[in-house]
Amino acid sequence: MRKQLIAAIAAGTVACQQDGGAPTAPGSEVRDSAGIRIVENPQPPDGSRLGWRVGPEPAVSIGVLEGEEPYMLHWVADAIKLPDGRIVVANGGTEEVRVFDGDGHHLTTWGGEGDGPGEFRSLAHVAPWPGDSIAAWYSGRLGIAVFDYDGNFGRSFVLGSSETAVWLRPRPHAVRETGVILAITAPESADTAVVEIRDGEGALSASLGTHPGAEVIITTNDEGATYVSWKIYGRELVAGLWGDQIVVSPNDRYEIRAFRADGTLARIVRRDHVPRAPIEADRAPWVEEQLSFYREANVPEAMWEQARQEFENTPLAQTFPAFSSVMTDATGHLWVEEYEFPREDRPGVLWTVFDPTGRVLGFVETPEGLEIFEIGEDYILGSTEDEFEVEYVQMWPLER
Repeated sequence: MRKQLIAAIAAGTVACQQDGGAPTAPGSEVRDSAGIRIVENPQPPDGSRLGWRVGPEPAVSIGVLEGEEPYMLHWVADAIKLPDGRIVVANGGTEEVRVFDGDGHHLTTWGGEGDGPGEFRSLAHVAPWPGDSIAAWYSGRLGIAVFDYDGNFGRSFVLGSSETAVWLRPRPHAVRETGVILAITAPESADTAVVEIRDGEGALSASLGTHPGAEVIITTNDEGATYVSWKIYGRELVAGLWGDQIVVSPNDRYEIRAFRADGTLARIVRRDHVPRAPIEADRAPWVEEQLSFYREANVPEAMWEQARQEFENTPLAQTFPAFSSVMTDATGHLWVEEYEFPREDRPGVLWTVFDPTGRVLGFVETPEGLEIFEIGEDYILGSTEDEFEVEYVQMWPLER
């Protein structure tokens, strides 16, 4: 049984009860327009925090600098908690699914690198699947493999497409426990993306249409070669699941658009937001972050120095993104990650939380450096790394 959620803005504003749901910030307005629910929200007061707290330290931490192989994590791509408390980790560095008990002790390992049944290339995600199963998908062949809870391989499939080129085919983005798949086709040379709903066999169920994607810049050099780049701090398409609906929204404005499974628009949730334009001084942090990926991949120095010169000539976006990502917790609340501006340090990661109907509740802060994979009723599961670049999967307590 779900807990009764009682929340208030930490700055002391008086919340009001609407539609029998959780308390909400004053000023939220709800209206219907042509069958679409539109929710207009104020921004919570600066510096305020919702009365939800992440514990001071993780309850479970998996990962070691030196030790047994299963605990030495590398390129952790995802993690989930099963109903029996086990933690399933997608360890991309070894193309393995590693399973731990609720205290973080290794139990078993599935998969591995290869093209055979139950093997992976570029393991990307794990998620619950119908029939007490787990779906693991990978970008190498855009395939989805299904295992039972004991790690027995069941089957694998790909999303149906007439395209032979991998970059033109739909990619799994998220799945429901019911077997519904959210898929996105976003060619690097286009500034739009096609969003679809696929069934448990990979067949098309519904289309959510075409949406604005990344802001692409296409240039041609004197030899006729074409190059694709993206505006610095440019718009991106943010997608995810929210209850029985699907969020698909470009992040150049603070507007969350939620669609039904049949592809029709169900809800628009907005929050007050003042756009901010990047300035030339913001370029350097972005460039250094991009070049760090080149260094980590051991790209020859001459190549990343050439990339630096190209980045110096890449246009800045007109405005920063309004937000970074979205997640839904186990109780149906939507968490929207606030955008962190360059040259400004926060002690943690800031989220705006909306109740299941789209009304704003307030800000919640999560630990700095923790990439969150899952938000349960009373925990947050994610990955982080220490100063020695040792990776950890951690579960932190969450008090509402």
